[in-house]
Amino acid sequence: MPGQFTLVLHSHLPWLANHGRWPVGEEWLYQSWAASYLPVFAMLRRLAADGFTNQLSLGITPVLAAQLDDPYCLRSMHEWLADWQLRAMQATETPDVARRELAGHEFRCAAQAMAEFERHWLHGASPLVRSLAETGVLEILGGPLAHPFGPLLDPRLRRYSLAEGLADARGRWGFAPQGIWAPECAFTPGMETEYAAAGVGHFMVDGPALHGDTALARPVGDSDVLAFGRDLTVSYQVWSPKSGYPGHPAYRDFHTYDHSTGFKMSRVTGKTVAGQDKKLYQPDRVAPVIGRHVDDFVEHVRARLVSESERIGRPALVVAAFDTELFGHWWHEGPRWLEQVLRRLPEAGVRVGTMASAAANGFVGEPVALTDSSWGSGKDWRVWNGPQVEHLVDLNAEVVETALDTIDKLLDAGSVRDHVADQIVRETLLTVSSDWPFMVSKDTAAEYAVRRAHTHAHAVREIADAALRGRTAQAGRLAAGWNLADGLFADLDARRLRGSERV
Repeated sequence: MPGQFTLVLHSHLPWLANHGRWPVGEEWLYQSWAASYLPVFAMLRRLAADGFTNQLSLGITPVLAAQLDDPYCLRSMHEWLADWQLRAMQATETPDVARRELAGHEFRCAAQAMAEFERHWLHGASPLVRSLAETGVLEILGGPLAHPFGPLLDPRLRRYSLAEGLADARGRWGFAPQGIWAPECAFTPGMETEYAAAGVGHFMVDGPALHGDTALARPVGDSDVLAFGRDLTVSYQVWSPKSGYPGHPAYRDFHTYDHSTGFKMSRVTGKTVAGQDKKLYQPDRVAPVIGRHVDDFVEHVRARLVSESERIGRPALVVAAFDTELFGHWWHEGPRWLEQVLRRLPEAGVRVGTMASAAANGFVGEPVALTDSSWGSGKDWRVWNGPQVEHLVDLNAEVVETALDTIDKLLDAGSVRDHVADQIVRETLLTVSSDWPFMVSKDTAAEYAVRRAHTHAHAVREIADAALRGRTAQAGRLAAGWNLADGLFADLDARRLRGSERV
């Protein structure tokens, strides 16, 4: 087959530790960890053991990496897995045979997750990332601290967030990623210059940003920084706003809970079937469906490589990109499908590689002038600056201005590290996380998102107010108190914001 297929996974959750548990909060982290991160990493170890290399580009955002290494999160995750096992065991006591069998399936999943966690994860994710990177089975992508929507952020803080995010990766993994997944694939002209200055060689955009011509990576403007575009034709075979494999009637339904156990015991059944009318999940009957969807995806990749290669007159690149959390958390059967796809593609004659290997092997076209874009609704910025979230846009602008003005005044006098200034930066970055406006625009736990944004904004205001009034001891106590909940990025240093031009 001509060309190369590249799979890109974006792993991200906002900072959830110490900010609620259920229904939104830490539970979201532990569910994703158990259902997606554990099986995906296990899959990559198996592929590496079998000699596979350059299988995918895996993005891990600094804010997620911080949680996967955090001692509190690790301890709480271990407890969560034990609770999952206990609840599954209790659920097997039902006299209903079908539900008892499903509870047994749940118990086996919990036991497997517990064994995986205790064997490989007790010291956090960073040792696993380093060891997998050393095998060559994947490329690791980084990103800016706390996942801000870059185009709407003060350029000074945007540059700082990127540089600190890459430094955080180097501290955790022993190397700085050469590629990034920019939060929300968001771009505005000029960011390519910032990427080049930070040492970033390539990044992701959505297909429409390249006007649908995603058959090659493209240098952006006058820079050497490459933009890789998501091929929607192939990506939407798996996950689209209206269709995709996870919606098959046989797969486990994500949205429907059994209220007596808290488990998901229904199958999709049908797109128009109400939750209470959905049929029980039958895990033993999904293998043939997974197999058909593997075959279908492989054939779509083959066809797309042929058609795109013919169109451009040279071997083409096809990039499929997804959230990592799709595989397992959202789509229960997703990790099984994913591993089978990666094993089948070479058998079908398809060359598989990473973004880095695509660049090294010359899958690069002519320069392109990118305009404002994202991978959100409309492929513009409306999810993050539309009428529904105008109040958050205003909040972010106010908080960033307060933070930068305060930090400049605090750090004018000397070069000693100031933990008050550090915490102001930390809370500011948490305030401007792209997750909060996304959750409001999509009406997914919108109240939680607004509360989180205002909580961190309040932290910035009260610490800054005390510091500017000369109440040094009070500012120190406030900063230390907030740091108990939001102590991520211990190496964050506000002094590195000095000397950057205010824009």
